[in-house]
Amino acid sequence: MKILKKAITLNVGLVLIGSAVFAQNLNDAKKAIDAEQYQKASSMLKSLVSSQASNGDNYYNLGLVYLKTGYIDSARAVFNKGISADAKSASNYAGLGEADILSGNATSAKTNFDKAVAAAPKDYKTYLAIGKAYLAQDKPSEDVSKPDFANAIANLTKADELDAKDKDAEVFIGLGDAYALQKKNSEAIGPYFRVGDIDPTNRRAGTQLGKMYKEARSFAEGEQELNKVIAADANYGPAYRELGELYLQWSSFGTDKPKAAKATELYKKYLDLTDKSLESQLRYMQFLFYAKDYQALEQVASSIQVPANDPKGIIVSRLKGWSAYENKNYPQALTNLTEYFAKQKDTTKNLAYDYLYLGKAQLKAGQDSLALINITKAVAKDSTNADALSEVAKSLYDAKKFGKAAQVYEKAIKANPNGKGSLYNYYYNAMANYFDYGAKYSAKQNPSKDILVKADSAIAKVIQISPDTYDAYVTRARINSLLDDDKDPKGLMIPFYEEYIKKISEKPELVSANAKKLSEAYDTIGGFYFYKDKAKAKEYFDKSVSVYPSGTFAAAKLKELAAPAPKGKGK
Repeated sequence: MKILKKAITLNVGLVLIGSAVFAQNLNDAKKAIDAEQYQKASSMLKSLVSSQASNGDNYYNLGLVYLKTGYIDSARAVFNKGISADAKSASNYAGLGEADILSGNATSAKTNFDKAVAAAPKDYKTYLAIGKAYLAQDKPSEDVSKPDFANAIANLTKADELDAKDKDAEVFIGLGDAYALQKKNSEAIGPYFRVGDIDPTNRRAGTQLGKMYKEARSFAEGEQELNKVIAADANYGPAYRELGELYLQWSSFGTDKPKAAKATELYKKYLDLTDKSLESQLRYMQFLFYAKDYQALEQVASSIQVPANDPKGIIVSRLKGWSAYENKNYPQALTNLTEYFAKQKDTTKNLAYDYLYLGKAQLKAGQDSLALINITKAVAKDSTNADALSEVAKSLYDAKKFGKAAQVYEKAIKANPNGKGSLYNYYYNAMANYFDYGAKYSAKQNPSKDILVKADSAIAKVIQISPDTYDAYVTRARINSLLDDDKDPKGLMIPFYEEYIKKISEKPELVSANAKKLSEAYDTIGGFYFYKDKAKAKEYFDKSVSVYPSGTFAAAKLKELAAPAPKGKGK
């Protein structure tokens, strides 16, 4: 009996030792995930799945690695294997729900979350997994999904209630994230601080605090928090990434320009500490784009190795195209972006920048019509790209395609009526319509004066925005000369020429430089009065000769006025 008891005791000991080893291995894998060492975590978890095939947590965490690196279909396959291996694995149902959320299928996500609760209704980990899943979102720039904060907080709060002894710091990280993502910083701080009490070795909460301060533009506070994390663990990669991004933003506000160079160094450190996975390299390339280090970006994008048929290859084509354009390699940009659009079958994944750079590359290649189509799409996605419409319009204007140029300037004005460059849009819209009318008139096409009305409206806006844009008065006068009745002119141009004369005459230093246009104003007004009020006409012609002696029109008209009146017939 003693021998039997000893054997039982020994067997129990072996079970406990085996559980401890397993727990340690899974815990290490989770730490690798948290440190964004995804290749390392994947390798560890695949080994665990192989050796501990009946444990659902192994599959769940491997699935999370796939989700975090953007392989949603692979994640689903792993979660489903986890359910097959462990029918009571609530976390794998929650993982399927997270995959649904990232795919934009909220209905299916709810179904899977309900299955998770049914499988383990009393386990806080069920609600923790569901709460974190509701916070899941694709990269914000891709705008595929947004967090469901209400459901996230409800489930995380339920997890906190069930974890009565506060054993798991992840619950409080989840709650902190839920508030931080909503910019509710005061609510986020409490849960993040609570993490340190539960697990002093946890670095994620401090990193998230630094990120939160960064996004609130409290750069000094964010720097302090992130440096605390690095001081506690010099090998925690995500802290270097967040500090690098913080320095980049800080320098962009002009408060500390030298930090921009430091930002790149920190990001390289992050890469070194996160096993340079494809995901971390892609993130580095995006960082280089926002850091405007286009030379480095094109170099990295061109050298990165992407496995065949890996969907991430599409993103590399995108970044190759963006950087090639910024580096003035326009034909290469067109090639790369054409390749990107050929590969990208899901149009919801296309960003405003994709259309913008493709359109600009097409514009450089002389493909005006295609450029306009794609740049219009870029503006529809992000109105801050409206200045690119102006580039298309100016290209058409320079090619003397005035009618088309005017139409595109109208689009640019509609997209950006008051922003940067709007003054030029109004001015060139007026000029394009003015020249369009003139060309059609010269070609005897009987153009509608509605074209001139549009021109007048646009140039009036220029004067309203910038009253000291002197040439605008001359342009408006010329437009109104054409608007006037040919047979019975009303002198529509006179007020604008008079205003131009007044503006220039108030600043004597401008008279000499604007002599020819002043002469035009005097000549045109004098010409209007020539048959109505000869004394007034002479007054303006005299002024014209005075300001611009080499002019011929006023001199000829003065000679006519000085000539004897022709004798009447029969006298």
